[in-house]
Amino acid sequence: MTNIPMVNLMTLIGSVAMLMYGMKVMSEGLQKMAGSKLSNVLGTMTTNRFTGVLTGAFITAAVQSSTATTVMTVSFVSAGILSLAQAISVIMGANIGTTFTAWIMVLGGGSFDLRFVVYATIIMAVGLIHYRRNTNLGEFMLGLSLMLLGLTTLKINATEMHLDQISAVRNFFVATSSWGYGSYFLYLLVGGILTFAVQSSAAIMAITMTLCSTHVLPIDMGIALVLGENIGTTITSNVVALSASVQARRAAMAHLVFNLFGVIWVLCVFRWFVGGVCRIWGVEFVPGVPSDVSPDKLNAVLATFHTSFNVINTCILIGFVPLLEKLVSTIIPAKSEEKKRNDQLVFISGGLMSTSELSILQAWKEIHVFAVRTQRMVGMIHDLINEQDEATFNQIAERVEKYEGICDRMEYEIAQYLNEVANGRLSESSKREVHKMLRIVGELESVGDANFKLSRHIRHKHEAHITYTDYQNKNVEMMLYLVSGAETKMVEALERLSITEDEFLDMTNMENEINNFRNELKAQNMQHITDKEYDYSTGVNYMDIIVELEKMADYIINVDEALYEHKHDK
Repeated sequence: MTNIPMVNLMTLIGSVAMLMYGMKVMSEGLQKMAGSKLSNVLGTMTTNRFTGVLTGAFITAAVQSSTATTVMTVSFVSAGILSLAQAISVIMGANIGTTFTAWIMVLGGGSFDLRFVVYATIIMAVGLIHYRRNTNLGEFMLGLSLMLLGLTTLKINATEMHLDQISAVRNFFVATSSWGYGSYFLYLLVGGILTFAVQSSAAIMAITMTLCSTHVLPIDMGIALVLGENIGTTITSNVVALSASVQARRAAMAHLVFNLFGVIWVLCVFRWFVGGVCRIWGVEFVPGVPSDVSPDKLNAVLATFHTSFNVINTCILIGFVPLLEKLVSTIIPAKSEEKKRNDQLVFISGGLMSTSELSILQAWKEIHVFAVRTQRMVGMIHDLINEQDEATFNQIAERVEKYEGICDRMEYEIAQYLNEVANGRLSESSKREVHKMLRIVGELESVGDANFKLSRHIRHKHEAHITYTDYQNKNVEMMLYLVSGAETKMVEALERLSITEDEFLDMTNMENEINNFRNELKAQNMQHITDKEYDYSTGVNYMDIIVELEKMADYIINVDEALYEHKHDK
């Protein structure tokens, strides 16, 4: 046999594609069921480096994606929710959690035929999805089934291809496996490049298991490929971090340094280590020579090495997290010109998460950041209206104008992001959620516009040398106080992503109080102008400020309503 039949080649490519798609669907189903909870775990259960490792391992094993965990970690570091030291421990745990995937493959590629169980599970999954009994569970079951079907098909097809009898394939692996440590470096490089190109360490692991189990690839070369996969999978987080903060880039670099260190020390004891793992499963290890044992044992050797390598590497480095933190800080120094800019997105600057559900969660966090920035503008307005110094007044006014531009950009970028999310596979409830989020983003941009208009009215008052009476000053201060209180409650609700019925009633009462106060001041203003207490132009400027503040309160209550409806009208 000198060549591979086309049908076998297409089956090989199709089974790998089915494996990758099954992993994606399974991960999406899990993250839809528990995405926000997993993210909350990441943000809260990292009190020390040991809980950080456990958290990273748990989340990665649950969502079947170390990339998702690492990207989340990088965004949390960028936002200041996790420290660099906490992030490093989570990333260590993610490396352990991702080895769970290899053990699933050991099960899927076992000696027993899983196709009957797989097809039965697909039937149940399609039923759950079609009749909307439990769509997320159905997606998880469908993804798991497709992944196992892909693995089973890959195993059967590899056996039928008889790769060990194809002289071209056999000669290639014999030639590239006879250079000693040079071969290990070659396969390590190939593993890294393939993983980076395919963006799926699981797919490359499946191919590695197939090649080893068909006795064409020596087990030590397969393990070298696994080491390369560990390096290749770190590229994604570093690419994501390019547009993030210095701390986020350091967290991504720590991921690379962690795996590089592991590869270096394991290469120093490579044959001893591989021999020890082989002995656990009763496999005779001869460097550069394919092992003539059952495929099940060879797959188990690969999975055991993958797990033990990452566990030992974590045990070695867990005590040196502060040193690792200093190292990445040296590699990526903080530059004065790279101070965090207020116009940068914090959570979604790295692009979409691995699933739409987690992307929605990140967008909610970005919306909270947006709300905080509009809240700062209200503080600037308070300072502006009381400022008498010309230079300071102009400086504050320029800051308000700058923040208004920031609000415009944030609205556009968050809306663009949400539109990309909406193009993904979303449940009906998630689609409604995205709609509410777009409404909130628009209202927050209107809050920013209202602040800018207020600054223009105040600038007119300043330049025209308009002087308010004590009564007018007192009313403006009161209106600012009421609006500021309403915005504070809105920001707190967005941070919690929760509004109780009593809280919403309180918010509505505050908005009604602001409306009534505006109406009362409007009536009094006309009377005071008639009574010559101040002139008409002063009254117009005064009411412009009062009315704009009341409009801002309307935008704020609209945000509250959208969030309340999202949480209670399900």
